Amino acid sequence: MGKTIAEKILERHSLDDKAQIEPGNIVRAWVDLVLLNDANGPVSIRHFQNMGGEAVASPDKLAMVCDHFAPAPNAPGARMLGDMRRFAKEKGIRHFFDAGKGGIEHTLIPEQGLLGPGDLIAGGDSHTGTAGAFGAFGTGMSWAGMAAIMVLDETWFRVPESLRFNLHGAKPAFVTGKDIILKVLQEIGVDGGLYKSIEFGGPAIAAFNIDERMAICNMLVEAGAKTGMVEPDEITAAWAKQYCKRDHVLLKADADARYESRHDIDLSQLRPLVAKPYSPGNVVPVDSVQGVHVDQVYMGNCANGTLTDLRQIASILKGRKIANGTRAIIVPATQQVYLQAIAEGLIEHFVAAGAAVTTPTCGACFGGHNGALDDGEVAVATVNRNFKGRAGHAGSQVYLGNSYVAAAAAVAGEIIDPAKL
Repeated sequence: MGKTIAEKILERHSLDDKAQIEPGNIVRAWVDLVLLNDANGPVSIRHFQNMGGEAVASPDKLAMVCDHFAPAPNAPGARMLGDMRRFAKEKGIRHFFDAGKGGIEHTLIPEQGLLGPGDLIAGGDSHTGTAGAFGAFGTGMSWAGMAAIMVLDETWFRVPESLRFNLHGAKPAFVTGKDIILKVLQEIGVDGGLYKSIEFGGPAIAAFNIDERMAICNMLVEAGAKTGMVEPDEITAAWAKQYCKRDHVLLKADADARYESRHDIDLSQLRPLVAKPYSPGNVVPVDSVQGVHVDQVYMGNCANGTLTDLRQIASILKGRKIANGTRAIIVPATQQVYLQAIAEGLIEHFVAAGAAVTTPTCGACFGGHNGALDDGEVAVATVNRNFKGRAGHAGSQVYLGNSYVAAAAAVAGEIIDPAKL
């Protein structure tokens, strides 16, 4: 029987040559990268210390990114950032990215070439699965589990069952990678991928660039998935040639790989989708919520603050104004993305339209700072979660959508199909 991509990656990283890489079996494995941010890093550091950890087993495998509370919004946030800085200095961590020197982790790490196709990535953040856009196995783990890897330089996994989504048909205007993952959530629900790997392939996957593939894989955890990835192709290979700093391997599923289920998505039938409050799985066509007034539009996050997203936003905002009674916040995902957006004149369009453009940060995504919502406010956001109270006051509501949908809502002051602009 052939193997899925997840099975091949675990087989490649197994510490036991005789391990049976089959769904349900346990595999001891080494990892290529351990990823911590300032929300989970300080807790993982305390676990590391409580385990008797002294030197980090493989310091060059550890990347630490200040993005959730950076720049520090208050004294407790400053303490968490301080914990990160002290640990990085004491343990000799080269891959440490402070405010103004990096960006949001899941966009920054591949930009820095610190992951590649075929890699096994463990992160303290649940959206570490974004690495699947690059043909890697990325997964969020417990903070104690992250500490154990820093001590032992190994971990264990239960081999996941796999689902396969094949894309075909022509991609319509204003449909992006965000709509693919929202379609998956609409089809299988928020627990349909529980501890599974979700693969994407088929002839139409080539219609989505690396940035849009990040949007697809970023929200796999919202379906409960352990991991997931886009099957590597020429686009993956070209990205790896440009960015990846070490040896890598493009692993494709075998023709006779075993899947729990197979699904098809016909792009020609897809229109922009929106997830209504209070669940990423509460997905409907954008037309069905047209006319809902919007107080705030937030554009950016770990997978939707890419250069592709900023270009999509600019295509809507150029020559237009943010509606009266609506405010817009735009967050480039990394400093490099920010610089390129300046070079292309995108930031000028945003500011001229009346949008606030902020430094790379996760702040507003989780309601921490730089855009938290008040009681009764309604927002459209390109983020990954819209749980009650996630983005600020528990009385606020958040609708999830792609960058075109969000920018159109900012201009109209209400949810609208971007095609109508």
